[in-house]
Amino acid sequence: MNTPKTVLFIRYKKPFGIKEGGEQVTHKNYSIFCELFGVENVEEYYMHPNLERKTVWSKIKSFPYLLANYYFGLTPQKVRQICKIAQHKDIVFIDRSIFGIIAKALKKEGFSGKIVTFFHNVEVVYYQTHIPRYALYRPFLLRCSNRNDAYSMQYSDITIAINSRDSNELLRRYGKKTNAFVPVTFEDKHPNETPVPIANPPTALFFGTYFPANAEGVLWFIENVLPYVDIQLQIVGKGMKQLVRTIQALSLQQQSKIEIFSDIENIAPFIEQADFVISPIFKGSGMKVKTCETLMYGKIIMGSTESFEGYNVDFEKVGALANTKEEYIAAIQQIPQKFNSRFNSYSRNYYLQNHTNEVAKKIFEKLLLT
Repeated sequence: MNTPKTVLFIRYKKPFGIKEGGEQVTHKNYSIFCELFGVENVEEYYMHPNLERKTVWSKIKSFPYLLANYYFGLTPQKVRQICKIAQHKDIVFIDRSIFGIIAKALKKEGFSGKIVTFFHNVEVVYYQTHIPRYALYRPFLLRCSNRNDAYSMQYSDITIAINSRDSNELLRRYGKKTNAFVPVTFEDKHPNETPVPIANPPTALFFGTYFPANAEGVLWFIENVLPYVDIQLQIVGKGMKQLVRTIQALSLQQQSKIEIFSDIENIAPFIEQADFVISPIFKGSGMKVKTCETLMYGKIIMGSTESFEGYNVDFEKVGALANTKEEYIAAIQQIPQKFNSRFNSYSRNYYLQNHTNEVAKKIFEKLLLT
């Protein structure tokens, strides 16, 4: 009888409260590892075991670490601790390539097991699009993320990207492709599939955490599309109350069309009750978890090219591919002719065939157990 393999699973933070898109992917990876190797054989290492609000002073103190290519709470002391724990493990799974310096240290220490790194994004590309150009720390963070992406590619035994776009970008930058890619998948929560007629006016939902790409996308929609369509818009997600002041600057007519629900623990009722979902995201890397979640709930979705990156859907059946003001307006106006229910069986079936956790589990199984 084979002895079960042991795993050190390195993750950004201890899960607590509302999970952002990246943390949802991390949690899925961890759950699959527990299924494959047994929960008793998977030890977690949290870069942030306690939730602490970042202060200006804490950011200043961490700057020397950034200069030495340590980021996201990683320090030389933590790397040494990880190398010590890893001595008794068969696999070290590094969930985020921003921690590539760990892979480098493990190799230098002569770690004999497998080092597996999971790329949520090409980190340097992600930060190029998400860090303001005027930010003083921007060049240092870009240098750090580039170095860690490079370390991940050079020192990992197995590298996994989230889609072929990222894998090709890594090849272009570092001369190596990843060993595989594992698409975004989502735990099946068996949504209510009862056909419900689309309301008049319909309710559009935008959901996600408040960060630049999301905020810019939904504000673009409010400015360029909302005045020209007869819909209600719900904005739901962690930190979205930061949009309130901007919304209050709009005309009363436009304000009456918008509701904001911030820091909601369970967004499932909002997704299920929406007539359709919008996803005007115009920059980024990796895949959008919210697209997978929307498909899982069997919803009509109108999204940009970036929102659908990694999803090989039929745009006419899923909702619409929309990158411009005119495309969004036309797609929304056509909803009554194209769809008679807020439940979209095409979206649900596409999810079941391509993006359940079982799909990801099979890929991990092939990579690590054969």
